[in-house]
Amino acid sequence: MHLVAVHDWPKDEAAVAKTIADTLGILVFEARQKISGGGPAVLANFAEPRQAEALAVRLSREEVPALVIDTLAVRNRNAPFNVRRCVLKTQALRLESAAGETCDIDYDTIELLLVATCSAGQMQTIGKVTQRKFSLGKTLLAGGVPMTKKVTSTQTVLTEARDETLWLYARGQTMVIFDRAAMNYDGLGEGMKMTRELNFAHLKNELRRLAPQAGFDDRLLRRAALVRVLGPALSPEADLDLAFEILARSLRGKSDSGPDSR
Repeated sequence: MHLVAVHDWPKDEAAVAKTIADTLGILVFEARQKISGGGPAVLANFAEPRQAEALAVRLSREEVPALVIDTLAVRNRNAPFNVRRCVLKTQALRLESAAGETCDIDYDTIELLLVATCSAGQMQTIGKVTQRKFSLGKTLLAGGVPMTKKVTSTQTVLTEARDETLWLYARGQTMVIFDRAAMNYDGLGEGMKMTRELNFAHLKNELRRLAPQAGFDDRLLRRAALVRVLGPALSPEADLDLAFEILARSLRGKSDSGPDSR
């Protein structure tokens, strides 16, 4: 699948919506809903890359920067480095994975630090639910007048647990992913805090301090922003990697019409 996303348009929203509506053959109201709140935002998806590229070219010619994301290329690239433990050294970030692999990343090579809300699995809760149900016995005693009684039952409810993830992009490096719930924070040394939430916040702040040239963006923490970036055909839970790809490329100023498969 090939996604077409628009971003960083110089025109006002009304003019952009009109351009998108004319290009896609949809109502201006529908186009405005797609870009409401700002970009990047996926407008359409195609099986054929030529269709996606043609749409991106038409939009770019109308001063609506557009890019094409090849979802297969994104998911077939090198596997990311999932961090289990990190040490903030003087010149570089020392990383260790759950499998024991290690790598160092110089702070001056870090380009982007992007944060999002991610799925942390399902959480099971057990609670009591009280309902009123028809009571035959009470109804008979009342001479046929319908009566009810309170019935309390125990129910198990599964809810989606949410957590936070940080994706680091550095020149010449594979993607680096920090999942708050999966990390061991003892590598922070004297900077280690009492809770994982405080530790993760400290890690983000330190990375921003040590790599001041890196772009930082946390808009994907908000589900509404995730939905807007991905559009109605994609899922924030299943397609978070695509949201990161779209945001990263828009922040890097990619306005070409071909997929970036790095």
